[in-house]
Amino acid sequence: MTENILNIEGLKTYFFTEAGIVKAVDDISFNLKKNESLGLVGESGSGKTVTALSVLRIVPKPGKIIDGKVEFNGDDLLEKTEKEMQKMRGSEIAIIFQDPSSSLNPVYNVETQLRDVILAHQTVPKAETRKKVIELLEVVGIPEAETRMREYPHQFSGGMKQRVAIARALACEPTLLFADEPTTNLDVTIQAQVLNLLNDLKKKFNMSLVMITHDMGIIAEMTTRIVVLYAGRVCEIAKTHDLFERPRHPYTEALLAAVPRLDMKKTLRIIPGNIPNLIEPPSGCRFHPRCKHAKNTCKEKIPVLEEIEPEHFVACHEWQNISLKGERKH
Repeated sequence: MTENILNIEGLKTYFFTEAGIVKAVDDISFNLKKNESLGLVGESGSGKTVTALSVLRIVPKPGKIIDGKVEFNGDDLLEKTEKEMQKMRGSEIAIIFQDPSSSLNPVYNVETQLRDVILAHQTVPKAETRKKVIELLEVVGIPEAETRMREYPHQFSGGMKQRVAIARALACEPTLLFADEPTTNLDVTIQAQVLNLLNDLKKKFNMSLVMITHDMGIIAEMTTRIVVLYAGRVCEIAKTHDLFERPRHPYTEALLAAVPRLDMKKTLRIIPGNIPNLIEPPSGCRFHPRCKHAKNTCKEKIPVLEEIEPEHFVACHEWQNISLKGERKH
């Protein structure tokens, strides 16, 4: 059995706002195996990014982790001091954000930004740091690295900025990498390059990768297992192939039906309604107001995440009574 590098149990992260308490992540549990590529999927507002920020313990105010366990290599990160977490961020667990323009510092050149990450975690002589920065930029495919490392973020295109952000995340060779919508602001050809790069680097550095996105096409290409989130809760967990072929939760089916395909004609279906207000979420199953299969039980009782087949979990009262349509992977 493959060992888990990350184990999340009953994680709750709430935002205490003037309007009320936003239950952004509300009792989420899943694990990540060593060297695995896992997808965290759901619409905007489903809790994907907040889950990643909770693992790194960098939830912005007024957010607060109020319950749960986040075990990384057997240690509960929620019990560590801020100083211990600072040592781990970047060196053992890293994150790539969706907008490199805001995550890179505009007033420092690229060399300084990469060097600072290396020196925060390692004692390395100056000449060696410089060599490492050049190597990192070459690994992520930036040409003329020695010249370009003296340049500033505004001198790079969107795709190149994202490569710099990836180089920075990998500067200390972390064992766990979160990629939070890393291709959102890039055009399609650059998207494909960045995704291929991430795949190659995952193998090169033996990393575990958590891919955060709402794009099922990216998930099909990049992951071996998927966690589907909706309104701060887990709906379904399955191997990528199984989830595409035989979704068991109506929300998963709806996500798959909304994916455009070039290789076949299909009518794109929109998911009716909107993600609910997480200050006063719906009772019972949070998806019930948008679900055509919902019964009274769905409105009254919160469904439990249960294993219905080996490695296939679903939180739905009606999964045995409904037949859902899957998709072939591309």
